[in-house]
Amino acid sequence: MANRLALETSPYLLQHKDNPVDWHPWGEEALAKAREEDKAILLSVGYSACHWCHVMERESFEDEATAQIMNEHFVSVKVDREERPDIDSIYMSALQAMTRGGGWPMTVFLTPDGAPFYAGTYFPPVPSRGLPSFQQLLVTLADAYENRRDEVLQSAQSVREYLEASATTAMPGAETTSGVELLDLAGKTLISQLDRRSGGFGGAPKFPQAMNLEVLLRYHRRTGDRAALSGVEDTLRAMANGGIYDHLGGGFARYSVDQYWLVPHFEKMLYDNALLARIYLETYQATGDPFYRRIAEETLDYISRDMTSPEGGFYSAEDADSEGEEGKFYVWTPDEIEETLEPEDAKLALRYWDVTERGNFEGKNILNVPRPPETVASEFGLVVEELESKIEAIRDKLFEAREERVRPGLDDKVLAAWNGLMLRSFALAARVLNHDDYRRIAEKNAAFLMEKLGAGGRLRRSYKDGQAKLNGYLEDYAMVADGLVALYEGTFDARWLREAEALADAINELFWDEERKAFYDTPTDHERLVTRPRDVYDNATPSGNSVATEVLLKLSLLLDRDDYRQRAETVLEEMAGGLEKIPGAFGRLLCALDFSTSRPYEIALVGDPEKDDTLSLLDAVYSNYLPNKVVAGHDPDDIEAEMLIPLLADRPMRNSKATAYVCEGYACQNPTTDQEELAEQLRR
Repeated sequence: MANRLALETSPYLLQHKDNPVDWHPWGEEALAKAREEDKAILLSVGYSACHWCHVMERESFEDEATAQIMNEHFVSVKVDREERPDIDSIYMSALQAMTRGGGWPMTVFLTPDGAPFYAGTYFPPVPSRGLPSFQQLLVTLADAYENRRDEVLQSAQSVREYLEASATTAMPGAETTSGVELLDLAGKTLISQLDRRSGGFGGAPKFPQAMNLEVLLRYHRRTGDRAALSGVEDTLRAMANGGIYDHLGGGFARYSVDQYWLVPHFEKMLYDNALLARIYLETYQATGDPFYRRIAEETLDYISRDMTSPEGGFYSAEDADSEGEEGKFYVWTPDEIEETLEPEDAKLALRYWDVTERGNFEGKNILNVPRPPETVASEFGLVVEELESKIEAIRDKLFEAREERVRPGLDDKVLAAWNGLMLRSFALAARVLNHDDYRRIAEKNAAFLMEKLGAGGRLRRSYKDGQAKLNGYLEDYAMVADGLVALYEGTFDARWLREAEALADAINELFWDEERKAFYDTPTDHERLVTRPRDVYDNATPSGNSVATEVLLKLSLLLDRDDYRQRAETVLEEMAGGLEKIPGAFGRLLCALDFSTSRPYEIALVGDPEKDDTLSLLDAVYSNYLPNKVVAGHDPDDIEAEMLIPLLADRPMRNSKATAYVCEGYACQNPTTDQEELAEQLRR
């Protein structure tokens, strides 16, 4: 018989519905049962694309004997970390404090009131590498809870006090005296941490750190520092040529298990691809190199093709495994390529993507591009343009052949926050690349988010199978608002700006902590947990605090809302010590600080957004990398937009032509109808 998880919508929870474990979703029913039966809670946290989560399920949660111990001694609770980032954040902090490590699956043992007393990650079915078997652990902890309760409660109280202190401790003060000094220090620190051989930061495992790359790109723009730009370019090229990138279908895997970007952990996450598509687009703006444009387009095309619902929502993830094997969908043997292609094309493909009999992953090959195109072209007597044309045709054939394989599992829930990240990337790409399909995708996604996950000025977190559920978190409100602002700037549809303002007001009303001068992750009416979480650090995604701060700064200029600006600057002041001491953990907040300390361009365009003269002015705005700007525009007959957006007030068209007004720091340049003149004004 299926357990209680059969009633859930999360693909991760549904994966466990047929386990013999008497699983509960997180909620009052499970907590009440633990209190009534005086049992400890076994909390298991993971996500659908997590390889080791699948392994632990096969080894332990599908095992009758293990399930019997769990059912007899514990109330077992299964949580999808992507649906419940609050639960994940609280207990990951506990895990890290207790073990100095972290990861998923996360296995935490709690008292009935939610206080953790023991934590770990994966536990094997038999003792291995210093770890007890999972059954041994269960028996030991059940005995401790039943017979040494005082020790358990003392441990739980210590962890509770740690969690409460962590949530309320203020950041240390910064020793620097200005935001510019903080930005300079952060830029130099991140440059010093670059892997000059392989790109990125640190060693294996190596994660894309798009927020920190954006800090370096902004630092280069502000200072002209060539090391910052080369660090960004070296990293983006190494990733796009490595195995972490899907050379046939587009899109990036979550991370590389080695420092060279060769062997990925094959799961593909929506948030990584949203953040990476944007940094590739911005680097294209900064350099004009079409390589970065191609990778951004292929990544967005992958999302459009494989990760978008008919309703317009973006799905969350694709699994690392197919047919029970990690990476099986993506790897190739020479024979498979030779069976798919003509002999000459096969020789070229094998060389270009470094496919060998020996292989680079468990006897098979992860496609990667270790040699410069010029080298391969020369070996085959081609010019680079001929090579690129041939490789494009070969890629199409291999992609079609790969589509016949069994695909990895798809996590088809829609999360508001991650959709907001991808919405911003599609909206930016539509404008930078003059791509109407991307604009339509962005508009459909925004409408979906507002209609399916928004209600009464509030947001829901998750949507699947027609059901929106769970209160939205700070990151949901902030990231959706951020995407809506980008969509407004690219389309001048004031609806999206009004929706963004409503979300910003909700952020201030529901999440602000006046005492600590920062935002909580959960709204004021959220269920009571062991502590109210506040995670100010960037992780795989930017923190809700950082995105909220940047959005408030942008809206303060667009809507002339000084209260937004003051709130954002308060956060920046409170977080200054963290920015100084560990800049790598605050990439997105550093971008907000860069926006705040600069004199952002306030660009107003008056003209029909569908006509060529307006579009040519927009091309001038988006053809270069200008991170610190806001863009407003409207048709001159749209009086409502003029009333909503003070930047547009009293800004007529000149000579019946689309007209641009550029202001900076309370000083405005001459209105212009000329694309080149506008570009020159922005270059100044």
